[in-house]
Amino acid sequence: MAFKLTDYEAYDFANRRHIGPSPVEMRDMLKLIGFKTLDQLIDATVPPSIRQEQPLDWGPAMTERDALFHMKEVASKNKVLTSLIGQGYYGTTTPAPILRNILENPAWYTAYTPYQPEISQGRLEALLNFQTMVSDMTGLEVANASLLDEATAAAEAMAMAHRGSRSKANNAAFFVDKNCHPQTVAVIQTRAEPLGIDVQVADPADLDPGAVFGAIFQYPGTNGHVRDFTDQIAALHEHKAIAVVAADILALALLKSPGEMGADIAVGSTQRFGVPMGYGGPHAAYMATTDKLKRAMPGRIIGVSIDARGNQAYRLSLQTREQHIRREKANSNVCTAQALLAVIASMYAVYHGPDGIKAIAQSVHRKTSRLADGLEAAGFAVEPEVFFDTITVEVGALQTTVMEAAVARGVNLRKVGETKVGISLDEQTRPETIEAVWGAFGIDKKDDSSEKHYRLPEHALRESEYLTHPIFHKNRAEAEITRYMRRLADRDLALDRAMIPLGSCTMKLNATIEMIPVTWPEFGNLHPFVPQDQALGYTQMIDDLNDKLCQITGYDAISQQPNSGAQGEYAGLLTIRNYHIAQG
Repeated sequence: MAFKLTDYEAYDFANRRHIGPSPVEMRDMLKLIGFKTLDQLIDATVPPSIRQEQPLDWGPAMTERDALFHMKEVASKNKVLTSLIGQGYYGTTTPAPILRNILENPAWYTAYTPYQPEISQGRLEALLNFQTMVSDMTGLEVANASLLDEATAAAEAMAMAHRGSRSKANNAAFFVDKNCHPQTVAVIQTRAEPLGIDVQVADPADLDPGAVFGAIFQYPGTNGHVRDFTDQIAALHEHKAIAVVAADILALALLKSPGEMGADIAVGSTQRFGVPMGYGGPHAAYMATTDKLKRAMPGRIIGVSIDARGNQAYRLSLQTREQHIRREKANSNVCTAQALLAVIASMYAVYHGPDGIKAIAQSVHRKTSRLADGLEAAGFAVEPEVFFDTITVEVGALQTTVMEAAVARGVNLRKVGETKVGISLDEQTRPETIEAVWGAFGIDKKDDSSEKHYRLPEHALRESEYLTHPIFHKNRAEAEITRYMRRLADRDLALDRAMIPLGSCTMKLNATIEMIPVTWPEFGNLHPFVPQDQALGYTQMIDDLNDKLCQITGYDAISQQPNSGAQGEYAGLLTIRNYHIAQG
């Protein structure tokens, strides 16, 4: 029978979207249970006393095409400049094979967090690569399979130091290097307060190792300083205190590792290993430690075992989250893994290998050295003397002028105090970027990228090898790494293949149009600390979500938390606690 034109017009595109029954299927199901409409079913099953009196006022639902068009309009309100703000977030290039075959691939982005090793062998191998990469770069024996972000990893390290320290000092004091990133200091202070821990923020030169149970140092510092903390760490150990180093993972390709300094714990972010800035996240943090402290470490550790047939198999060999063990024995219930982002970072290391990672680090440092040379030649005072990728420039009363001139040239710089400007370069920095920065300082100069100048002294350089495992040496060509990623995906069961018999907030086959905007540069390439007028699209999204959540819950305001359910629960508990404190 031929279709009539009206048959096509009657097709309900809006209701044939991602998931859910069609109107015809809904009608048949309602008929089977004796109702004519969905409203009748709701009236019969949901008590009026708990029903909302007014429907949610959100306007009509959008089709997928309309939603994508709307997201383009929202994205266009974000201004994508070259951000040299630093502070733990850097421009990075996601290798195209990794972008297409992992970040944009439902075989990876719908995979459940690997509680079931028998259906997660591919992910577990990728996460084992991540652990190996972290352990090698930090010079420490054991690494976990990722944490939420650098700041919360630092807070977890403080709690871990509190558990593992045998210091005879007042166990309520933790030292924080004043050169830590500001957001790291803030999160440590927030986590410490309900635990009764006194946080001492000061210069490492003022550390009293006998008065604290542990200390954390930033390496390099937030304003660029590269310091060797060997002496401070040795002093802490004399008093049986724990030493933590928050280290830039790319800098560790050139600089002495935390393990070589004697550190007990190292934490940091792997964002600059191919993960877009995304206005602050999500990104995979890392944590590594000595063998003797491994059972005090939060998160999970992937290990290699043998299956019933004698074949190599991967398993979760150590799990210290409350989902896995008795709650009173859990080391943390607020740390979470970032499996997808950790996989991307690990593949970045597999793709580039040790020589490629070192070449990227050397390139970043050389570019920073050339930038500093040009500024100094023009009479500007540049600090520190020893740096990796970040410098701070004294400009006096010209701070606002320089920063506005940089924005006019498409570059964001960092405001430091009232008279200084911070600049952090990265692997995406081009000669034109350096020339634009010079121009903002009133310097008319061309960047001669043939100059190779290093500012790192011999005593600061790394001597130990890293990424020595064969996996970081045999997947150089695109064809090889593409096949490797496909082999790992084939060893997994994700929601692109089948349902998985586990319930979780993370078990979603995300609609494709939800994932498409994630890799748009207007969303992916925004630094979290850009001026507010450059993030109007993000502001619109966040405000819209807040308004909707307030309507749903009936509350007056919403607190946005990182993408961890446990982090939201923790924030809620602190809110209740603070309410009781406020009531006396």
